Amino acid sequence: MSSSHVLAAGFSSTGWWIGYTIGIVIVLVVVALVVPILLLARSIGGQASAINASLEKSVHNTAALAGLRTTIEHATIIIGGLQRGRHRLGG
Repeated sequence: MSSSHVLAAGFSSTGWWIGYTIGIVIVLVVVALVVPILLLARSIGGQASAINASLEKSVHNTAALAGLRTTIEHATIIIGGLQRGRHRLGG
């Protein structure tokens, strides 16, 4: 076997090691970037659940406001009747 074959075999092996090393570094960088994003998404998911519960409570607590227009209409009718009564009584 000539020295050029041994050198080529050694270079080929070194190339694989460099390739594996670069590949591992790239995977580690991607993991280092993705893990914080996933942790932040989990945190946002937990907060979203709490926000949703609060909004559901708000819907329940403000449901009576739907009848406010009816109350205003009835109050307007009552006030009109009181004004007519006062006017008839001379006031």
